[in-house]
Amino acid sequence: MPDGRHRIETIFAFCTDGDELSAADADDLSLDVRGPFAGDLGDPADNLALRAANALREHAGTDRGARLTLTKSLPVASGIGGGSADAAAALRLLTRLWSIDPAHASAVAPGLGADVPACLLSMSVRGDGAGDELVPVSAGVSGTPVLLVNPRVELKTADVFAAWNGEDKGPLGDWRAGRNDLQAAAIEQVPLVGTVLAWLSVQNGVSFARMSGSGATCFALFESEDARDHAEIAVPREWWRLATYLR
Repeated sequence: MPDGRHRIETIFAFCTDGDELSAADADDLSLDVRGPFAGDLGDPADNLALRAANALREHAGTDRGARLTLTKSLPVASGIGGGSADAAAALRLLTRLWSIDPAHASAVAPGLGADVPACLLSMSVRGDGAGDELVPVSAGVSGTPVLLVNPRVELKTADVFAAWNGEDKGPLGDWRAGRNDLQAAAIEQVPLVGTVLAWLSVQNGVSFARMSGSGATCFALFESEDARDHAEIAVPREWWRLATYLR
């Protein structure tokens, strides 16, 4: 695409657990980051949640402030849209806290990242274009037990796209029969992605397993909560895992 982004077809779905963001009244805008992956985020001033807050305040023409607190429970650069979801959460929280028109949040979301508009909606959608042309989908997966697993290796989106051969294997169609065209490139960068996928695929009760986004996180949908929980217990100790549900 002319702006340097890639044209993609993707399905966005959301889990009930992840990072947590809170907001309280304050004179200025600030962000406090805590949690198991706080140290991987770098300077809070560059955090996407704080950038979203500043963009919203400027667009709405308000001088209100807020003290944002982010508990970072998701690994960084892991292909699950954690930063985009944090930014969208900041937009939703501050829209309510500052009593401003939600249209301001919708207006600034695309400029923050291609995934942010979908995260702002926080519902199952199909993304086309750069991922920001959204159409609701009836995925029929609400409440499905899911297990996310990451080999604790950061995998930058730009590196995966650079390694991708550019081959589009055709329309996405039904997500259940879909694929991830970036998977081979991600495995080339981090072979452990293939190991995680292979491990997930053979667990009892798995109905669907794929790499998420550009990796390195992979996920599996399970037929039951018990099957998911048994798999979670068996995840190798050195890998990060999250047992949750789709909403």
